[in-house]
Amino acid sequence: MTFVSAFNASKEQTELILRIFNELGNAMLIEERLMAAGTALASSGIAFALRYIRAAIEGGVELGFYPEEAQEIVVHTVKGSVDLLLEKKSNPEAEIDKVTTPGGITIKGLNEMELSGFTSSVIRGLKASK
Repeated sequence: MTFVSAFNASKEQTELILRIFNELGNAMLIEERLMAAGTALASSGIAFALRYIRAAIEGGVELGFYPEEAQEIVVHTVKGSVDLLLEKKSNPEAEIDKVTTPGGITIKGLNEMELSGFTSSVIRGLKASK
């Protein structure tokens, strides 16, 4: 993700810059005050996502899978989750609700992660990276 801030640029200049950067990947026009936060989300966010993947692989090994098997399962699961969000442009919580049944294993796992501070740890990590 590339972030563009166009404080004194004309509309045409801004559109040109966005077109150029979108040829290389995804570009987003944001306010200049959000540049550091955008960097934390996109740049540090890569390491944070990979840390989740690593932890999930380690959990898979603890559950009995060989590391290579656990990695294949986790990587495809994360890719499928990302593809789902990109395709549907939906909120992650809406998609979580679709796979979480009352009294089921997913809600038990989610609650255990929250008890350990999963969401707040991610937020604190992002804020520290800004």
